[in-house]
Amino acid sequence: MPAVSTTRAQEFRAQLARRAIVADGAMGTMLYAKGVFINRCYDELNLSAPDMVRQIHQEYVKAGAEILETNTFGANRMRLAAFGFAEKLAAINEAGVRLAREAARENAFVAGAVGPLGARIEPLGPTSFAEARAIFREQIDVLLDAGVDLLILETFGNLEELHQAVFAAREASGPEMVIVAQVTIDDNGNLLDGTETEVFTERLNEWPVDVIGCNCSVGPKATLETIERMMAHSSKPMSAMPNAGVPVRVEGRNLYLCSPEYMAQYARRLLWAGTRIVGGCCGTTPEHIRLIHAEARSLQPTQKNLAVTIEEPRAKAHAMPPAPMAQKSQLGAKLAAGKFVAFVEILPPRGVDASKEIEGARLCAAHGIDCINVPDGPRASARMSSQVTCQLIQREAGIEAVNHFCCRDRNILGIQSELLGAHCAGVRNLICITGDPPRMGTYPDATAVFDVDAIGLVNIVNNLNHGLDIGGNPMGSQTALLIGVGANPGAVNIDEEVRRFEWKVQAGAEYVVTQPVFDMALLEQFLRRIEHVKIPVICGIWPLTSFRNAEFMVNELRVPVPEHFMERMRRVDNAEKSRQEGVAIAQEMVRQVRGMVQGVQLSAPFGRYQMAIDVAQAVEPR
Repeated sequence: MPAVSTTRAQEFRAQLARRAIVADGAMGTMLYAKGVFINRCYDELNLSAPDMVRQIHQEYVKAGAEILETNTFGANRMRLAAFGFAEKLAAINEAGVRLAREAARENAFVAGAVGPLGARIEPLGPTSFAEARAIFREQIDVLLDAGVDLLILETFGNLEELHQAVFAAREASGPEMVIVAQVTIDDNGNLLDGTETEVFTERLNEWPVDVIGCNCSVGPKATLETIERMMAHSSKPMSAMPNAGVPVRVEGRNLYLCSPEYMAQYARRLLWAGTRIVGGCCGTTPEHIRLIHAEARSLQPTQKNLAVTIEEPRAKAHAMPPAPMAQKSQLGAKLAAGKFVAFVEILPPRGVDASKEIEGARLCAAHGIDCINVPDGPRASARMSSQVTCQLIQREAGIEAVNHFCCRDRNILGIQSELLGAHCAGVRNLICITGDPPRMGTYPDATAVFDVDAIGLVNIVNNLNHGLDIGGNPMGSQTALLIGVGANPGAVNIDEEVRRFEWKVQAGAEYVVTQPVFDMALLEQFLRRIEHVKIPVICGIWPLTSFRNAEFMVNELRVPVPEHFMERMRRVDNAEKSRQEGVAIAQEMVRQVRGMVQGVQLSAPFGRYQMAIDVAQAVEPR
């Protein structure tokens, strides 16, 4: 039997008998807010980004949390195998305990977090009870050996699965270890399979666990109502860790809307009802826990002052002041000076011969274009890397390049490496984008990475510009990368588009390039919505090549094209006139936006660079 920290377990029991104890809030929410994308294995961050995990734990201790859950919710063999990390199970769980302990010191108890397997067990699935118990036991053994003070089995929606986790935990730990068993419920207080509150409470009451309760799925109101009903069927201490409300799904992001003040009100009610452990789940932050802790202190005698001191990341003191925009690149200097700029987009070559692209860049330079904008794997196809293409263009054509940098193909370590390389290679201008999923391109079986999205990428670049890596550690030197981002004035959900744009600016964006714009009303609306954000806006302009091209823009790329432009393209009767009409429309757009934005990005459809140059003639002398 693994050794356990009986002294701390006994201390926890004694504390629980005297008073309510405040747990921490969400780990996943905080990691996501720091730029870690949702399809990442959050448990593995214990190894690859330990400083980030430790800092979150420290923030919760500073807010008043007295229980820190290890970042091991999904660190069982079955869940880790889905990410290719099954063989790192022991290392991930050991690191999770160590990081929580380093943050807790003597000021908080460390709870080993254990979640469901992520698969159905018998009779509804292929995993037997014995297999499920063995998988839980493997993880729990590591947590106990690493020295947790208690175990929290949480977010279980299936009683049989929780049953196996409970008995695996008790077999592994013996009678001394404190075990908390929590289920996840719906708005009516039932398990997700329909099991009613009274039924699952009576089952939990029979099992060898010390505390029972609810976490996740619902907000504080439904949690309180369920806890009150559970108390009628069990005398065991209760725990409650609700979400910050029911999440609202907006373009792939879960937004939790309950304020810290609202959560604190319900914490008070839970404490009045007799709940012994109060904390938070998805959507809750250190600010939520700070107010919950204040409520707990006001309702009961507190421990002696533990003189909590939390180490702020040392790296903050070593952060270097970033280079001013004007010193980062020629483009940065022009934008800082308020100069109107023009980009032309040139795709990377499909093979190793970039002579056509270099010649096109030379042509643009000869006609006064400021920069060549190079997409990163456009439409998820196989092309030369955008960074190398930028280097070739800058060296061979004598014109500065802007490197699209997307998150699809790189993990956070690769992202940092390539950004450092870009700086050293002299490619200083970026546009940070999330990127198209591979299934949108030629290779539907290709996989994506998406460790971060565009917001997280901007955070990474901004860190590097301050001389810090993603974990906030000083590097001894810094990059000077000009941070651009994308935005879509024609987005279906413009509220979410503006919100994400604001987050990008908060993360460190210095200029924005829009998707192609044809509808002036949409552009004007977008500019009004972001007028409080004082960064340069570069408007995307796409010269149409045919009526079919216009239809493609509207129906497949979802770019709104006004009917009067559609009609103009419909009326022309041959290819050359179509291109001429497309250039004329684009020139009209340039003239209209000239006084509204600080530049234009001109596309060169199908490699017709002369079309972009012809459109640029509409830009007044600069």
